[in-house]
Amino acid sequence: MSREEKITQTFVELADTLADGFDVIDFLQQLTVRCRDILDISDAAVLLAYPGPPLYSPVPSDPGPALASVLEVAVHQGPAADAYRSGAAVAPGDLAGAPAAWRDFTTRARAAGCAYACAVPLRARQEILGSLLLLRTADTPLPAADLALAQAFADAAAIGLLHARTLQLADTVNEQLQTALHSRVLIEQAKGFLAARRGISPSDAFDALRRHARHHRLPLSTVAQEVIDQQGLPRPTPVARPPGRGASAD
Repeated sequence: MSREEKITQTFVELADTLADGFDVIDFLQQLTVRCRDILDISDAAVLLAYPGPPLYSPVPSDPGPALASVLEVAVHQGPAADAYRSGAAVAPGDLAGAPAAWRDFTTRARAAGCAYACAVPLRARQEILGSLLLLRTADTPLPAADLALAQAFADAAAIGLLHARTLQLADTVNEQLQTALHSRVLIEQAKGFLAARRGISPSDAFDALRRHARHHRLPLSTVAQEVIDQQGLPRPTPVARPPGRGASAD
């Protein structure tokens, strides 16, 4: 699939928030996966302030311990927090020259192998729902076209979330957003287990979880819990069928 086709597919996915069984955790996780696949970055995470502050981080794309440590600080300082407060993209350059106010964020990001960080707000008109953090191992700025595309993805995601909340899923979306941080941990555990068991990448393991959840119309967090409990993806429940022609009846 070409880059242009991936971009088109991403916008379609970000617009699809009114389908039955909409799962906001899956939705935001997929946003970070698409960013990492399409943009010239090493990692991405969504930090939300929804339905109100403070920021918290529900869905990094594939966090190891070092990235998880970065996100603990990113909710308070660094480009993601600044993008949320200002409602504008924050792309200051490489972390070697980062502002002094980012000291803890910069220290942890560089320890995680990141040399550059920027962020764009998740915004819809005057409402800001959070921010999208983008990390690079290279110490050169993110290409301007990639930064603009990240902002377009973030805007589309914010509009999709607001549509879901406003039109029909307000209670469900708010509840899912409130519990997203806890669900993320569960999903990452299941993804890691499935990747190790099948000998596949974490991204492929997430795709397997997501396909199973969508096929069976289950929340992603429910499938993750079943993977942990059953040591693998649950087998589909056999559908009872009436006796075939010629079968004897008791």
